[in-house]
Amino acid sequence: MSDTGLPRNARTDAGTLARCRFPAPGTVVTCAVSGGADSLALLVLAVAARCDVTAVHVDHCLRPGSAADAEVVAAAADRYGAAFRAERVDVGHGPNLEARARAARRAVLPTGALTGHTADDLAETIVLNLVRGAGLDGLAGIRPGPTKPLLALRRAETRALCRSEGLAPVEDPTNADLGLRRNRVRHQVLPLLDDLAERDVAAVLARQAALLADDADLLDALAADLDPTDAAAISSAPPPLARRALRRWLAAEAGGPERHPPDAAAVERVLAVARGEAKGCDVAGGARVARSRGRLYLRGDGR
Repeated sequence: MSDTGLPRNARTDAGTLARCRFPAPGTVVTCAVSGGADSLALLVLAVAARCDVTAVHVDHCLRPGSAADAEVVAAAADRYGAAFRAERVDVGHGPNLEARARAARRAVLPTGALTGHTADDLAETIVLNLVRGAGLDGLAGIRPGPTKPLLALRRAETRALCRSEGLAPVEDPTNADLGLRRNRVRHQVLPLLDDLAERDVAAVLARQAALLADDADLLDALAADLDPTDAAAISSAPPPLARRALRRWLAAEAGGPERHPPDAAAVERVLAVARGEAKGCDVAGGARVARSRGRLYLRGDGR
C-alpha cells in the first residue's frame, strides 16, 4: 500500500476503478469479504474509491479450518485502513446448500452490503437460470447496482489485482466441488461453450443480459399501470403485461424478498381465473386465488 493508504498499483487500479460502481467518496459501506480474490479486490477497490469501509467476514463453518479465513480478511482490512468484523453462522441442514448459505450470510450482513460479484458470476447465473426455465428477468442475470460494484470486471482481473497488491487470496476447496451445480457451470459448461463458440461467451452473455434487463424494465413500467386484482383489466391486457402484473402482485403478497416469485404455471392458473375459465386456483405457500364480483382475491396464505 502507498503512503496515501491507497493500493500500490495506482495507475492500473485507477483504470479498473473507473469501471466499477462505488458510491461517492466518504460513503460508509460494508463489504462482504470471504477472503477470495473477488472479495479482496472489492475491499481494495472500495478503499481506492475513498469509501469508509468495514470488511465483514462470514464463516459458514462448512469445512475444517474455515475460521482461519477471517485472519486473512482481518489482515487485509488492517493493511488498507478498513474496519473489520467477523461473523459465524449456522447454515443448517436441508436441500440447496448454496441457497441456505446465502440466506444465513444475508441474515448477518447489513442491508446494502457490497459483494464481489463479477461478470463471470453473471454469466454463470444466466446459464443456471436458463436451465431452470427462467423467463426474461432470470436471463437478465444479476442486475448492476450499488451493491454489486464489480459486475463489469472479470474474475481474471480480480486475481491480477490481488497479485499486483501482493495479496494471497483464500482458495476455498468447495469451489472445485463438481457436485455443486454452479461449479459445473463454471468449470465445465462455460469452457465448453467458449470452445464451441470460439469466443468468450461470458462477455456475450453480459451484453445480452444488459439488453434483456432493459426489455424487462420497460415491461415492468408498462405493467405498473395494471391493477392485478381487476379481472377484466388483466384479461384484456397483452399477456406479457398481465403476467408481469400478476407475478408482482403474488410475489408482494407472499411476504418478503426471500420468497421465490411464483412460477409460470401458477401465473397461468391465475390468468385462467381472471378470464373466468376457473373459479379459483392454488398458488405457492398454501394460498388460493379466487374471483368475486370482477376482482381477484388471495386467501389462505398463512398471514
